[in-house]
Amino acid sequence: MECLGCKLATKNLPVHVVFEDEYVCCFLDHEPFNEGHILILPKKHVYDAEELDENTMVSIMKASILLSKAIKKLCNPDGITICQNGGIFNELTHYHMHVVPRYKDQSFADFYSDDEIVIENETKLKGTARKLIEVIRGECL
Repeated sequence: MECLGCKLATKNLPVHVVFEDEYVCCFLDHEPFNEGHILILPKKHVYDAEELDENTMVSIMKASILLSKAIKKLCNPDGITICQNGGIFNELTHYHMHVVPRYKDQSFADFYSDDEIVIENETKLKGTARKLIEVIRGECL
């Protein structure tokens, strides 16, 4: 049985893809810290960073740079946080990297909070995905 991350990375579950290549699938987090919060997942199953092959590792880093540029253009954040949680903190049981737009005076500790989670509505996610795709195609590639 595939893990949740595998199902998301292979689009066997609904995701709002903003970029993908041979090695990774990048889509909007449905529980975003801020609008434009993207997850980068390898298409093949990998649990932790040390298991990444070189091609996938390079693809993840290239995608993180491309997506950071697109988020900066679209969302005008004060900064970007790129992070990865491994081991028991890997809730998808599949390697994934977060690319998160951040704004002044936000506490990133809230990112790890167990408070009530707000799931973004489908219409807003579709609109954000469409805008990011346009920026990526027009400005960043």
